[in-house]
Amino acid sequence: MAPEIAPNTGNIARVCAATRTSLHLIEPLGFQLDDKALKRAGMDYWQQVHWTRWRDWQTFSASLKPDARLWLIESDGPKSYADVSYGPDDYLVFGRETAGLPKLLLQQYPNQWIRIPMMNPLARSLNLSNCAALVLYEALRQQGFAGETHSGDSQ
Repeated sequence: MAPEIAPNTGNIARVCAATRTSLHLIEPLGFQLDDKALKRAGMDYWQQVHWTRWRDWQTFSASLKPDARLWLIESDGPKSYADVSYGPDDYLVFGRETAGLPKLLLQQYPNQWIRIPMMNPLARSLNLSNCAALVLYEALRQQGFAGETHSGDSQ
């Protein structure tokens, strides 16, 4: 929600392309979509990403099915991302790099507010694109990596 750094969004787009996961960009964006850093980080994967740009949170949330489940990934969440059972139609919601998710949104979904554990109390945060990859791959792992194209066999 409201990403600020183009290379983070480009990296997330690459992960979405590799996993066939839809990407939803919710404005305001802290960069232009024609930003060279965005394109460089996403490389040529942008053509492989199913992505949607939303004017604001209200427009995005109004488009969701009534049974859609949102997981808000933010520090201080009451449970770890690894302690959640993810479904194929769930949404992972990440906030701005500098401000995170709005407190009002976290209060609206207290049972869906999750965190990535950090052991060093002096570490302020993790990189947004790393967080997105970490949680997305856990969700996909739980679902058996459905649709994986590489068998892992080298004969």
